[in-house]
Parts: sequence; structure tokens; C-alpha cells
Amino acid sequence: MEKQTQQGSKAVALHLASNIQIPAVRKSIQKQLVFGDRDELFYSEDGCYLYIFKYGIVSFFGYDDATISQILMELKPFCEDWRESDLTEDLYVDLVSDETKTTVTGNKVVLQKSNEEGMRLTLLHLSQSVALDYFAGLSEQIMKETRGHTTYLEENGKLDLGGKALKKHIGRVLNINNQISENLYIFDSHEVAWEDGELDRLDKALKQIFDLKERYRTIKEQGNIIKENLSLFKDIMDHRESSRLEWIIIILILVEVMDLFIMRLIT
Repeated sequence: MEKQTQQGSKAVALHLASNIQIPAVRKSIQKQLVFGDRDELFYSEDGCYLYIFKYGIVSFFGYDDATISQILMELKPFCEDWRESDLTEDLYVDLVSDETKTTVTGNKVVLQKSNEEGMRLTLLHLSQSVALDYFAGLSEQIMKETRGHTTYLEENGKLDLGGKALKKHIGRVLNINNQISENLYIFDSHEVAWEDGELDRLDKALKQIFDLKERYRTIKEQGNIIKENLSLFKDIMDHRESSRLEWIIIILILVEVMDLFIMRLIT
């Protein structure tokens, strides 16, 4: 990644892990911390910026490739399920004098050099876009598996999932939905934009160019479809278990009747 181009410097977001231990990273990284809480850390260093999120996304601005590689190696010990992911996204950011207005056009953002909160918003939405790609992949995988079970049900009139397998499948879906709800805040305006009109416009423009809301809705709709299917699967399993219990009771009653009948014949 070139540090400077005619279009500006490139901001890039990478998906590195399923989880990053934010408190441990905060103690380890020796850079100027602009903002930090239990979910994210935003650093500034000589015009370069680093944003780290607990859900495994890290974004950079202004760093060269060698420095990015070095930072990644520093973060690796604090990552769960570290991966060399292909899920990346970039955006050109042009830092200009403070007299210039903030603008968003195509794949480029123009920010004032002193606008750290604008940079934070830009890297946040760039990271959210990569997170959406990750969760969309998980959602599509679950959707494909669920479609396979419904096809089997259509063709054979029964489920190909046993009780434990179905419960594990339901648990997996619930975990993914919980991760999406916890880590993606697409519809809420970020707190830095609440009382600043220019940051609010930037917030809305970035959501639009990354198509965040529509992509989020698609994932949520898939999740709702999957949950409806799983609810049906659970009802079928409950009915099957209930029928099995009824047959066990009937057999026990028959055994008891036969036993009484045999005892009467003997006596």
C-alpha cells in the first residue's frame, strides 16, 4: 500500500480474528490513545491512525505495508482464531487544510487535517463494511445448510437432524445473530455525530457509499428466515418426541395388560 497517492492516502480495514482481547491490547500497544472502551481502541500517531475492534477488525490510515505487518504481529497474540483473511476493504482519504469542507464522493473522502473524529468515523464505517462481509458469509453458509435440511424434509417427509444436532444448529444460529446485534450499529448515529452537523453528514454519507443499511437488512432478513425454519424444525422434533413418548406409554400399558392376563391364566 502506497502511503501517498494523487487521490490521497489509502485507509484499509482487515478482518483478522473472531475476537480481539481489547484490554490486553490496550496495555500492550504504545501509541497515543484517542478513544478507548471495552469494545474498541482508536490510536493516533504522527498523522497515522489505527482502529481496533473486539470483533476482529483492524483498520489503518497512513501506515506503509511494513509498519502494518509489524502492528499485525503485535496484535496476533491477542487474537482468537487468527486468520489471513481475504476480507479487506479500502478507501482513499485526502487530508486538506481546515478551510475545506468535508466531502464524500465515490471511493474518496476529503477531511480537514485536524478532524480526528471525522477520521474515526471513516475508519469505523470502513470496518463495519468488512464486518458486514464477514457476517454475510456466515449467514449465507447457515442459509445453505438450512436449505439442505428443508430440501431433505420435502423429499423424504422427515428431518435429517436428530435432537442434539438440531440443538447445536440452533445454538450456532443464535450465536451468529447475537454477534451481529452486539457488533454492528448501522442504524444508530455514532456518538461523535450527535452534536456536530458536519460529522452527522459524514456519518450518513459513509453509510450510503458502503450501502451499510441495505446490507445489514439483508443479513437480518436471512436470519429471520433461518429462525422461522428452525422453529419449524423444533416443532417437528417435539412432535416426533411426543409421538415416541406416546408409543412408549402404549407399549407399557400393553405389557401391563398382557402381564395381568397371563397371571389370571396361570392362577
